[in-house]
Order: sequence, then structure tokens, then C-alpha cells
Amino acid sequence: MLAIGLTLVLAACGSRVELFSAANESEANEVLSVLLDAGISAQKAVTKTGVAVSVDGQQVARALDILRARGLPRERFDGMGQIFRKEGLVSSPLEERARYIYALSQELTNTLSQMDGVLAARVHVVLPERGGVGENTTPSTAAVFIKHQAGYNLDALQPQIRKLVTHAIPGLTEDRVSIALVSAQPAAAAAAAGGAMRQVLGIEVADGSSGVLVAWLVALVLLVLALAGAVGWLLWRYGVPARARAERREPVGEAR
Repeated sequence: MLAIGLTLVLAACGSRVELFSAANESEANEVLSVLLDAGISAQKAVTKTGVAVSVDGQQVARALDILRARGLPRERFDGMGQIFRKEGLVSSPLEERARYIYALSQELTNTLSQMDGVLAARVHVVLPERGGVGENTTPSTAAVFIKHQAGYNLDALQPQIRKLVTHAIPGLTEDRVSIALVSAQPAAAAAAAGGAMRQVLGIEVADGSSGVLVAWLVALVLLVLALAGAVGWLLWRYGVPARARAERREPVGEAR
């Protein structure tokens, strides 16, 4: 039974887990490249809903940490065409305004996300409402948040980011755009590095723990062999039918 249990455990260690299954080809290739570079055993396969990426069951946690540190898979954004598609219903002016502001935010966020090193981006837009005649109108404002990978200096790009946002939003001036740049924590980069790992009988362990695992596996195999030997001896000693023992003693009785 112990041998069967050991076999099942080792077989389970080789199972694969899907990280996602509805990516497009470009997204799947990007994720696959990052995982393979980090030493993760990753594979992709075409499914009914898109492309799936799977990893070894023992590497799921590390794979997710690596993808999270790289901002993958990337967020999908709604464009103007999707937000304002015809649905057969007449929207109120308030709904149309909310959709327009949301569409501006999505378009700008998508553009900023294409910059090298950007993990996540958000653009919050505030547009003034039309006031009455003679009323002062509140100027448009925008707040930009960008989280980027460590080692990327985006401060030098602030003028270009400010100009991009200003030209995309009507009535917005550069002095009304605030930009917050946040670098990812070093711990995320350390998780992406992964550390030294090695495979022992299909089980991925830290390099320093491989000796301990081998010792335990050897001890388990020796225990199984010892138990098998003990069971065999007991069967031989007590499992021989009485008739067979009597037959072996019969010639001795005749000699007397």
C-alpha cells in the first residue's frame, strides 16, 4: 500500500494546472516567454475560448508571483466603439456623459499601458458640466497613476505623458494634469527571479532542500522493502498449510 501511495503522489506531482484559458495568441506568447525565461515548465494549447497556458502543479504559486510582478496577463480595455455601440435604447444625456468620460479614461489608460516597463496604469478624468450663462466653468482635470517595473525611470517621460493626456481631453491644460509614478517593490522582482530550483523525481524543490528530500525518499523505499520482507517471512512461516507440514514429517514416522 505504501508503494502504491508513493506512486500516486509522484504521479500527482507531474499534473498540470491551467493559469488561464481565454487569452489571444499574442498574450499567451508573452506569458509563455516570461515563464520559460524564469525556469517555469509552461505550455500553451488552443481551446474553444482562446489559448490556454498551463504549468506544472508544483510551480503554480511561483508562476503566479512572476506574472503578477510583470503585470501579466495585461488588462483589457474597452474602446470608444465598444462603449458607444448601438443597443437599441436611447441613453439619457447623463449616461452619455458618463460613457464619454469612461471611454476617454479607457483609451488613455490603454495607450499608457503600452509604454515599456508599465505594469498598471489608470487615468481619472474630470470634465466640467455646462453651466448657465455668465457662470464660471470649472476647468477639466486629469490624474494619472502609473506603476512600473523597478529599474525603469519614467520621470523623464512626464512631459510627454502630460502632453499626451492634455491633447486627448478637450479643455485640459498641462498644469491641470497630475502624474503619480510608483515603482514596484523589490520583493516582486525577487519573486520573478525565482531562486535556484531543481527537480527530484519530478518534484521541484529548492536547491538546498534536495538532499533532505532524497534522504526521506530513500528512507521510505527502505521502509517499504523492510515491510515487504517481513510480510513475506510471516507468510512463509505461518502461512504454510498444515497438510504440507504433515507430508514433510511423514517419512520420518515411517523410518521409526
